[in-house]
Amino acid sequence: MLEKFELDTAGVREVLKGQAVRDLVDGYAQTVADNVKAKVPSGVPVEVRKYTTDRGAATVVVADVRGMAWQARDGILTQSASAAGLEVKAVGE
Repeated sequence: MLEKFELDTAGVREVLKGQAVRDLVDGYAQTVADNVKAKVPSGVPVEVRKYTTDRGAATVVVADVRGMAWQARDGILTQSASAAGLEVKAVGE
C-alpha cells in the first residue's frame, strides 16, 4: 500500500536558509581551502569568501595569478573539493 508523501517546501526553504546549513557550507569551504593550501607553495593566499544569495554560500579562491593555471593543469580546486567529500559537476549537469 502506498502512502501519500507531500513535500513541505516552506519547511525545506527554512532549513536551507538556517544557521545550521550556513555552518555546514562554511565548514566544507574551509576544508576545501585547507586541502588547496596543501597543494600550493607556502605563502600562496587561499581564501574562503562567504556570501549570501537566498541562502548561505561560499567560494574558495586561490588569490594568486598562478591559481588558474594550477587548476587547469592539476585540478587543485576540483581535487580538493572531491577530497572533502563533495561532488564536482560542470555547470548545467
